[in-house]
Amino acid sequence: MRAIVVKAFGEPDVLEVAEVALPEPGAGQVRIRVGAATVNPVDVATRAGALAPFLPELDQYPLGWDVAGTIDAVGEGVTDFTPGEAVIGLSDWFATMAGAQAEYVVLNASAVAIAPTGVPVAEAATLPLNGLTALQALDLLGLSAGQSLVVTGAAGAVGGYALQLAARRGLRVFGVAGPEDRAFVTEAGATFIARTDNVAEAVRAALPEGADGVLDTAVLGADALAAVRDAGAYTGVFGPAAPESERGIRVGAVSVQSNADQLAELVFLVESGALTLRVARTFGLDEAAEAHALFAKGGTRGRLVLVP
Repeated sequence: MRAIVVKAFGEPDVLEVAEVALPEPGAGQVRIRVGAATVNPVDVATRAGALAPFLPELDQYPLGWDVAGTIDAVGEGVTDFTPGEAVIGLSDWFATMAGAQAEYVVLNASAVAIAPTGVPVAEAATLPLNGLTALQALDLLGLSAGQSLVVTGAAGAVGGYALQLAARRGLRVFGVAGPEDRAFVTEAGATFIARTDNVAEAVRAALPEGADGVLDTAVLGADALAAVRDAGAYTGVFGPAAPESERGIRVGAVSVQSNADQLAELVFLVESGALTLRVARTFGLDEAAEAHALFAKGGTRGRLVLVP
């Protein structure tokens, strides 16, 4: 089968479409015929070598965390899925090195859920990694209804889901984004805060005592921490970039994990219209380098998706 791999870190042109062995599902696993796989920041960082210190030494690295497709085969003991069912799933990539940007991928059945009904496969593929990251980050923050949450990078994929999920939890949500994204932020149920060079100052103009919590999807670090009230909570999306705690603020970073039950919850919210799926553009596997180059330019709204 064909799969996107990286043999040497570097610019987008290091991406290769390689012929690799068709993976076989083991006990408790399923093989998915990939219909679409999203290009995420972690894929771009992996290709560029930014994550090399955290990776095992391999001859090549397959890319891709989240997938939408159909069940192709099931391993021993799997009873929840049958061949032909439309599903979405998340590879716990650092642990599995199972790349979803391929024609087939094998995942644990516990990492897979039935896909949202009536949703195009490219849109469905944008849900697992970013939706689970947003949901698990909110759980880590541990805020209660009525408390204030600031989301940096609010127009991004994780940020957008976080706005909608947080609003459903009854939080007072504030989204930091560029002026062109005001409508998106407000339609997601949040108060818009214009992005500036001093995010803390902008936040405290709206919340003088600071926010109860900040979800820092823009990886602003200490600048975002300064927007949190004393004894509040900060959660980032990249552990090594998390700032040091101060003023009694609880500091953490989400490390997303596959979770079939949470995926099913997100699917329900998509089907009920509570979560918006956004695709900027689709590419073939042999256009992966073009997708990475476009991602690097910035400014895209919605995810870039590879369709084998």
